[in-house]
Amino acid sequence: MANCNKLFLDYNENLTIKKTKRDKLKDSKEVLRTRIRKYFKDKHPEYKPEFYIQGSYKMGTTILTKDNECDLDDGVYFKREADVTATTLQKWVKDALDGATTTPVEHRAKCLRVIYKEDYHIDFPVYIFPEEDDHPSIAVKNNDFEESDPKEVVDWYKEEKSKSDQLNRIVKYLKGWGDHKRNKMPSGLAMTILAAENLITDERDDISLKETLMKIQEVLEADFTCVVPATPGDD
Repeated sequence: MANCNKLFLDYNENLTIKKTKRDKLKDSKEVLRTRIRKYFKDKHPEYKPEFYIQGSYKMGTTILTKDNECDLDDGVYFKREADVTATTLQKWVKDALDGATTTPVEHRAKCLRVIYKEDYHIDFPVYIFPEEDDHPSIAVKNNDFEESDPKEVVDWYKEEKSKSDQLNRIVKYLKGWGDHKRNKMPSGLAMTILAAENLITDERDDISLKETLMKIQEVLEADFTCVVPATPGDD
């Protein structure tokens, strides 16, 4: 096959968030964290928020979309038992974030989304993590708390990435493809898991991507599952 390795390496650079945007994203995160801390100190002092950046930003696989946007997931953890509903706890975090931007905060099923229009957004999933529990539980809108441990996903991916630095680029290519096509494409997490579990390394990224995709197809045709390698092990 034609050697397209340089084109893929250039594409990786195009997918990578530039320092100026990354710095703005981090600054916004700190401003929003301060709002959340102040709100709970003033309104609900028995709930003390702690934070943990998770997801693709933590794993180094965040991409710049074709709309020149990116995102960050910042978990809000309360290390205590919940004496309110999952939806109420989410709503308190939403109240803390309201007014931070001109775009209204989105109350999604498993997070609060703060949108910086045509630039980036920051998601705040909310967790309860009592001392006696082995894993945190995420608040789900109009439902309850569900056991979920995003730190385990990050730890798993770091271990996979330590075997080959090519993995990050292959994941970003797949996520870039998903962003380009959109509409019923696998999620970024699914792309990450499938790539990590089926990576075929090569000195050229174009060959690695092709061989990895062929392996993914072979594995999915045999068993159409994609199990998250972390609590609760959902498909």
